[in-house]
Amino acid sequence: MTFVFPCLNEERSLAACIEGVRKSLSQDPNLKYEILVADNGSKDRSREIAVECGARVVPVSTRGYGAALKGGIEAAQGEYVMFADADATYLYEDALPLYQATIKDKVDMGIASRMKGKIEDGAMPFLHRYLGTPVLTGLINLLFRGKLSDCNSGFRCIRKKAYMEWSVRSPGMEFASELLIKALKHKATCVEIPSGLRAAAPDRVPHLRTWRDGMRHLLFILSERPQLFEKLGLYVTVLATLMQIIACITGPIKVLGLNIFDVHSQALLLLAGLVGAQFYVYGCMCYLRAQDTPSNLTRSLLNMDEGQLFFLLVGALTAIGVVIGGVIVVWAQSSFGGINLVHLLLALVHFLSLPILGSMGLLGLHILKRYERS
Repeated sequence: MTFVFPCLNEERSLAACIEGVRKSLSQDPNLKYEILVADNGSKDRSREIAVECGARVVPVSTRGYGAALKGGIEAAQGEYVMFADADATYLYEDALPLYQATIKDKVDMGIASRMKGKIEDGAMPFLHRYLGTPVLTGLINLLFRGKLSDCNSGFRCIRKKAYMEWSVRSPGMEFASELLIKALKHKATCVEIPSGLRAAAPDRVPHLRTWRDGMRHLLFILSERPQLFEKLGLYVTVLATLMQIIACITGPIKVLGLNIFDVHSQALLLLAGLVGAQFYVYGCMCYLRAQDTPSNLTRSLLNMDEGQLFFLLVGALTAIGVVIGGVIVVWAQSSFGGINLVHLLLALVHFLSLPILGSMGLLGLHILKRYERS
C-alpha cells in the first residue's frame, strides 16, 4: 500500500502528517506500505523534511492539486493508494481503518467522510460546510446515482488498477469531483467511514480558493451529464415553439379570465425558446469531451456534413434578411409611421432565431471538433 501526500510548501506540517500516518499504519504489523510525497515545486524545505522522515519524494512539475496527486498515484508501488492533504487538518489516525474498510470487501474506493465525523470549530468555513460541500455532493448523488456524504474529502483510498481505468485528467482542485464521478460512471464500488477535520494553523494560507474552485467543481459536474442539458433544452424549445404556433393561430384569447397568447406571452415564449436552444447547444458541446452516448438527433447534428451546415446557415441568414426587408417595405409604405406588426414579428423572430442560433452553435461545435482533432 502507498500513502501519497500532495505537497506545495508544507514544511511546517509535513513531518507531523507523515508521523501520524506511519503511527496509524504501523498498528498492523503485517501491512507493507510506503509513504510518498508528490512535491509540486516547493520552495521551502518540504523535500528535505520528507526524506528525513523516510518518505519517497516524487517531483511533479505540472502545477495543481490534481496534477500532484496524479503524479503521486502513478508513481505509487502499492496495489492500493491512499492520499490526504499535508496540512495537518485530516485525522491521519484513521488511515488504517480507512484502508481496512476499503480492502474488506475489495471495493474500488474508500472515503474518510468529514461530514460524518467531528469537525473542529474553525476547521471548515461556513460556506464550505453548509453550502458548497452539501450542494456539490447532492448534485453528484442526483446526477450519477451516488450515495456519498462528502464529495470534497481529500482523504481517500483507491485501488490503483481501477483508478487507471477511470482516466482522471483534471489538474486542479476539481480532481476530487472528477475522481468520484468517473468512479460512479464506471460502476465502481465505494465505502465511507466517519472521520473528521482539524483546524489548520491560524497563519496558514490555504491553497483552496472558495469561489474559483467551487465553480470549477460545479462546471465539471455539469459537463459530465450532457443528457440533462440535451433533453431539457429540447423539451423547453419544442414546447415553447408549439405554444408560439398556437398563439399565431388563435391570437390573444381568454382562459379562466386571464389574457393569454398576447404580446407578453409571445415575448416570454420567445425567451423560453432561446434559453432552451442555448441549453441544447451546451449539451451538444459537452458531448465533445464526455464519453456519454447522445440521442440520434444530436449525433446526426454533431456528425453533419460541413456542406449541409453551410447551406443551413446561409438559409437561416437569408430568411432573416427577407423578414427584415419585408418589414422595411411595409414600414416604408406607411411613410415610416407606426405599424402594428408586433404579434407577427414576435412569432417570426421566434421561428427564425432558433435556426440561426442552432446553426451558429453547430458552427462552433464543428470548429471545436476540428481543433481537437488537429
